[in-house]
Amino acid sequence: MRSTMTNGQSPAVVSFLPPELPMQTDDYTLDFNDGARVRVPAGNYHVRFTDMDTMNVLFEADFSDAVASSTKKYYVRFRVELWKDGQLILTHDLDLKGRNVHIVFPIGTLGDIIAWFPYAEEFRLKHGCKMYCTMQDALADLFRLSYPDIIYLHEGEEVPDCYATYYMGLYPMSDEKKHNPIDHRVAGLQKVIPPLLGLDYRELRPELKHCPERPIAEPYVCIATKTTAYAKFWNNPTGWAEVIAYLKEKGYRVLCIDKDRNIEVGGLSITMPEGAEDFTGNLPLQERVDLLAHADFFIGLSSGLSWLAWAAGTPVILISGFSLPFTEFYTPYRVINYHTCTGCWNNPEKSLDLKNFFSCPEHAGTDRAFECSRLITAGHVCREIDRLMNDFELDPRREKPV
Repeated sequence: MRSTMTNGQSPAVVSFLPPELPMQTDDYTLDFNDGARVRVPAGNYHVRFTDMDTMNVLFEADFSDAVASSTKKYYVRFRVELWKDGQLILTHDLDLKGRNVHIVFPIGTLGDIIAWFPYAEEFRLKHGCKMYCTMQDALADLFRLSYPDIIYLHEGEEVPDCYATYYMGLYPMSDEKKHNPIDHRVAGLQKVIPPLLGLDYRELRPELKHCPERPIAEPYVCIATKTTAYAKFWNNPTGWAEVIAYLKEKGYRVLCIDKDRNIEVGGLSITMPEGAEDFTGNLPLQERVDLLAHADFFIGLSSGLSWLAWAAGTPVILISGFSLPFTEFYTPYRVINYHTCTGCWNNPEKSLDLKNFFSCPEHAGTDRAFECSRLITAGHVCREIDRLMNDFELDPRREKPV
């Protein structure tokens, strides 16, 4: 592991250390808000960083009027040792108990945060720290009732002085594994976070409260058909219409709960599937949870609304070819066609480019583009519907709403 060291005369000097820190003297300032960081004035100093779990010395060097900052920014049980004029003046082992700790979630994403948030609570309980979480207000409102011991901050809100900060996200492995020890493409969306926080992995479903009263009397199914990249869509041209007709024949109302009824991208118009009832709109997430919690099941894509349905405890049929099943939460009703190209999202060599809505790493510009979902048949999805209904003993024509 390399350390980043910035000298006071350098334009790359670290300048965002909080003004008041839990570990500050005339000789040094220490915190763990961007990995382990030690700042010293001019003088004869020597620093050493050690991983106390592996007993590896990660870095040591002489320095003066500078900041020594560990390359690794994720959770490591650091020991920091500091010498001045050859005399040991500090030995400090990372200890989060009773300390202010800040976890920063990315803004503007739904499924990622639902997948990752339970580990913030597990981290808080494990270490006995005072937890601050920065996230978008809509998600904070969703979690606050179930997780009242976390302090929620919105983007840009001033953060109290913190002993340690950890940044949740998907980082490229080309960044020398600075932010996470594993690659999300080979681990999966949820499994990537426990190593970042030094936790053992077990699938955690966030606790979400919902209204106990049914919002709709008749049996219904929710669907979501839109997402953030064309490769994530179910691109079978008649797939949704066939599935919706199949559900209605069985006696279900079919509610489309996408945020947008129609989207226009690159000259392409994508609209709500024919036959579904229009429940689209930018509604509070709690309203979506209340609706999903009473649905017999949900059918969707590898997208945030599928994660929300899973978190609400609703059985999920998930349709995706661009991602392999370990990418998302476990559902026995995962639909993928292995007879065609699959899993570009999980390929470290040719991964999907989410900055390009029409990215297709393997077959862009050919008649095989997006075949991973285009060749998933409606019959395959309907088979999963039958299996789910049998497993949960669902019969909408016989069922009396509670």
